[in-house]
Amino acid sequence: MVFYFSGTGNSKHVAQRLAQATGESCISITDCMSKDECSFSLSEDERVGFVTPVYFWGLPDIVVRFVNKLTLTGLHHNFIYHVLTFGTTTGQAHYMMQELLKKKGLRLDAKYNVRMVDVWTPIFDVSDHEKCLRKMEEAEKSIAKTTARAAARKAGNFDCLRFPHWLAHWYYLTYENQRKTKNFHVMNDRCVGCGKCASQCPEQAIECKDGYPVWTKEKCTLCLRCLHHCPRFAIQYGRHTMKHGQFVHPGERGQDA
Repeated sequence: MVFYFSGTGNSKHVAQRLAQATGESCISITDCMSKDECSFSLSEDERVGFVTPVYFWGLPDIVVRFVNKLTLTGLHHNFIYHVLTFGTTTGQAHYMMQELLKKKGLRLDAKYNVRMVDVWTPIFDVSDHEKCLRKMEEAEKSIAKTTARAAARKAGNFDCLRFPHWLAHWYYLTYENQRKTKNFHVMNDRCVGCGKCASQCPEQAIECKDGYPVWTKEKCTLCLRCLHHCPRFAIQYGRHTMKHGQFVHPGERGQDA
């Protein structure tokens, strides 16, 4: 089985490709957490894959919580791997996953990377859609290589972009402050009250009140799904996201998950 978390569709796309290549199921971490279904039974030769983005050189908070709750039964030398989708560097996200699994008595057999469009638009600019599409075309080569390795159960550390532990740890500490939902705001002259942001928030942190979205939790995972999927680009984070544009994976357009 392939577990994935995705805000804009990059990791979801990779997970779907892996599931197709291995003939195994593709499971949304968001769905697991919302339904509180984190126990799974494995067949003897089944692979276990995790596909996640890199947040602040580490793992998204929802992924950490999911792995901590995860229970796998029927384990018998199953091949376990982790694929990181990233834009700039993988930081120490693989190490974080390795340590989380180790606490559960599980060994991470392989670490793979796929460079894709960096959607952290408080910093990165995705307004040039042609440039983004070229990056996605290039990513397909890496996805093909990764799926072939996973299908063949090729073990090893294929991550050459990680940062030193101390530096990655320092930067990851800033994630907690950035996760505060007070950093989001709505442009009321753009918002049409469609409710898409509230219905798709992985953390159920948004409610529509008087026709406009309101963040009802102090923190969220910070996937920026609400911002990138908003049909009117009415949701912003900080001061720079408006000029940096929106991006969702081409396979996500017109879909709700």
